[in-house]
Amino acid sequence: MQRITINPNQIEDKQITLTSEQQHYLCRVLRLQKGDKFIAMDGMGKWWLSQLDNTNALILHQLTVETELPISVTLMVALPKGNGFDDIVRCCTELGVACIAPVIGDRTLLKPSSQKLERWSRIATEAAEQSERAKVPQILAPITFNQSVVSFTNFEKYICVARGNSPHLLHCLQHQQEIIDNSDSTNIVIATGAEGGWTDKEIQIALQNGFKQVSLGRRILRAVTAPIFVMSLISGVSEV
Repeated sequence: MQRITINPNQIEDKQITLTSEQQHYLCRVLRLQKGDKFIAMDGMGKWWLSQLDNTNALILHQLTVETELPISVTLMVALPKGNGFDDIVRCCTELGVACIAPVIGDRTLLKPSSQKLERWSRIATEAAEQSERAKVPQILAPITFNQSVVSFTNFEKYICVARGNSPHLLHCLQHQQEIIDNSDSTNIVIATGAEGGWTDKEIQIALQNGFKQVSLGRRILRAVTAPIFVMSLISGVSEV
């Protein structure tokens, strides 16, 4: 069944006032007709079975959805070059990320415009609808590495490094099962670097702020691949 994300302010007395864009999408793109059913979601955990009625929709009943990971994961991602961050947002949304914090590090080449944040938020919304997520992940505005690294409190914090003898992230997750079991109060943030990885200075700053060094394996992953691999590991550990 088709899904669209709405603003809770659109709901009044079990009626959804659809925007012109939503009307176009439902009627012109999806070719739904009056009386057809679809799912409306608020992006914050609530779904409603709804029925199209001309320019509005009627809420039939609320649905129970259990598609979220049992832990809240924030990815702190150094912006890669080109449009690689689009793929990161899309794939990591499908894999269950709760929040993505783009950062500008020492090796970041991309200088994003304000329109980029709108584009990333739209991609996250579309990916959440496609993958039947109950929640749309938050995409934060890009800030510098130094600003971002000090902003996480009450988080289990990891920074991924390409070389050295750091423990594998999977090993850390498997040996800290309380992260999975104590899901009501546990937040994880994992930092992945841009092309060339984090600089030594950035790693030292992260360690001084409570981050732990972890490895993603023996091979060197692309800046786009690393955060997707991270979310795959966490999804596998937390949902099995």
